[in-house]
Amino acid sequence: MPRQFDFVIDRDAEGYYVASVPQMPACHTQARSLDEVTERIREAIELCLEVEGAPQQDLELIGIQRVTIAP
Repeated sequence: MPRQFDFVIDRDAEGYYVASVPQMPACHTQARSLDEVTERIREAIELCLEVEGAPQQDLELIGIQRVTIAP
């Protein structure tokens, strides 16, 4: 049965896209384009599942918010 995983994409200071899976803390990758990082995170998830098995808890991504903290 197919499983779905949410992933988060950030962009670092050098312009790379960095993807991570909140359900699987060790599962992350980076690439120069959004298409490439999407393909790479799919591969990373498959590898993590092979090595670590299914995540212990199922998390549902609700959203991402930003707060500003004054210096």
